[in-house]
Amino acid sequence: MDKLKKCLLLCTFFLEFASGFYLPGSFPHKYYVGDQLSVKVNSLTSIDTELPYGYYSLPFCKPLEGVKDSAENLGELLMGDRIENSPYRFKMQVNESELFLCQINALSVDESKVLKERIDEMYQVNLNLDNLPAIRYMNKDGFFLMWTGYPVGIKVKDVYYVFNHLKFTVLVHKYEKTNTMPGVIGAGDGVELITTDDKSVIDTPAYMVVGFEVVPCSFQHNIDLLKNLKRYDKYTAPIKCEPATVAGVIQEGKPLVYSYEVNFVESDIKWPSRWDAYLKMEGAKVHWFSILNSMMVITFLAGIVLIIFLRTIRRDLARYEELDKEAQAQINEELSGWKLVVGDVFRVPENAELLSMMVADGCRILGMAVVTILFAALGFMSPASRGTLITGMLLFYMFLGIIAGYVAVWLMKTLNAGNTNGWLSISWRVSCFGPGIAFLILTVLNFLLWGSHSTGAIPFTTYIVLLLLWFCISMPLTLIGGFIGTKAPHLEYPCRSNQIPREIPSNRFPTWVLVIGAGTLPFGTLFIELFFIMSSIWLGRVYYVFGFLLVVLILLVVVCAEVSLVLTYMHLCMEDWRWWWKSFFASGSVAIYIFFYSVNYLVFDLKSLSGPVSAVLYLGYSLLMALAVMLATGAIGFLTSFFFVHRLFSSVKID
Repeated sequence: MDKLKKCLLLCTFFLEFASGFYLPGSFPHKYYVGDQLSVKVNSLTSIDTELPYGYYSLPFCKPLEGVKDSAENLGELLMGDRIENSPYRFKMQVNESELFLCQINALSVDESKVLKERIDEMYQVNLNLDNLPAIRYMNKDGFFLMWTGYPVGIKVKDVYYVFNHLKFTVLVHKYEKTNTMPGVIGAGDGVELITTDDKSVIDTPAYMVVGFEVVPCSFQHNIDLLKNLKRYDKYTAPIKCEPATVAGVIQEGKPLVYSYEVNFVESDIKWPSRWDAYLKMEGAKVHWFSILNSMMVITFLAGIVLIIFLRTIRRDLARYEELDKEAQAQINEELSGWKLVVGDVFRVPENAELLSMMVADGCRILGMAVVTILFAALGFMSPASRGTLITGMLLFYMFLGIIAGYVAVWLMKTLNAGNTNGWLSISWRVSCFGPGIAFLILTVLNFLLWGSHSTGAIPFTTYIVLLLLWFCISMPLTLIGGFIGTKAPHLEYPCRSNQIPREIPSNRFPTWVLVIGAGTLPFGTLFIELFFIMSSIWLGRVYYVFGFLLVVLILLVVVCAEVSLVLTYMHLCMEDWRWWWKSFFASGSVAIYIFFYSVNYLVFDLKSLSGPVSAVLYLGYSLLMALAVMLATGAIGFLTSFFFVHRLFSSVKID
């Protein structure tokens, strides 16, 4: 009876708890009236990664307690985010205005020069409160625009002005407790249900932050009124924050004065909906157009595939099977096309181990992408928790090493007709292939960042963590996957390869041109979504339409499979039995167009990116992204063609 009572109490607790359940990284924080709110700043707040030292390298006010780093996860460190404390302090539901922050003494020549350079480079200051980035609204040419962060200043008629007064608006929602939350206290074998009956706690109003807005202004303070003022004292004259007017001129030898005001506004926005302002999809029609465009490509390719299967191949096979053996031998002399390469189609390709490693790592990258986007689409990787997306991708990639090891060994076992000798060697190589390339590129780029003293450089301790993940998680799992691959049954070829390779007829044009051109179809599937992803990475915009991205990924897989299948069949019809690598690059060549698109994006959309180091960094990361896409799409195309060719020649009677 006691056990039943305990179970009922626990069930009651979990039911009550479920009513207030939130996804990981998005649990609300309650603040009571007068509680202090801490505003934080992202030290790396520009698309220009050559900026040294970050936010506090500029003549800004520093916290009294000193600059301190906030807790950062692996994803934040890899993305270059450096979250630090700021001098801005709020008290819940306490409106304050004309608060003096600090006075910077006479600007030196270097300080004035750096500040003007940052204004030219559109340096954005990104503040956040309770994990919400500061958002700025503006009306330009009849359009209502929204931006995260605010610029350092503005240039008007060759005169530079600094935004030295900030007007903050904090939207809060009153915490509503609809029922009494039970708690379970356990001590030894005893379980007791506790309810909160303290009315002083229940009646005390609490609030949750549901919005954070900022309006930057340029104001000329009266230096004489600053005497005897301490930080957070009230400025004795009224400050009118009018974004349309500027007055705080940047001059060498002149001081800079900073101030701010904060206003709390109760809002009807519920806490789970507080990110809606950041995630509004003004371009939803564009995303739907992208999906519609992909569907048209798939329909076109599906029609070609149906023609190949239902008309050409099926008719040939039916005619071939109706003949007896003597007639088949006689007709073989008159046949042309794919039926003539039956003795060479399964000949082991050149660099078979390299092909196996690339396909294996492509399967791992594809699995990582599917799992990551699926979790993000379900809401488990909220933007409220910075860096979770990158951290999740990295961890999924490491743990999916077991798939890479399995595919590599299974494929080599199939190519070697069931021979598993050397499985440990291929497993070891595939465990170093993908991570090794990524680590090499990151190391070269990081040396450039270290050389320019950029805050975006990956810390040395993070390198140690990455190496531990590689050698302690990814590598052992890859070896385990390879061992499992040795036990899996391999795919037996339906026909034997001739001792002497068949001569391939000459073609009017190189077949590799056709292979490279085939990448335009997968690129047409994702190039619209690619623009939004690039803007999210390099322009600091929030990307959260993972539902669209999941659909586009599924369509991309289908298009890559169809493109590779059609190209492989065309090569076999031209009596070209060297289809292995061509089937991989038929779909993998989309990476070429992605890299060219990245260059185009650099030239036309990242005009404010200054310096050769920043351009090299951008191109390096773009190259890494293109290589990952090549491996993933190439693996799709190769495996589709491999099973297609095996199925095709299994339908032919071979003696």
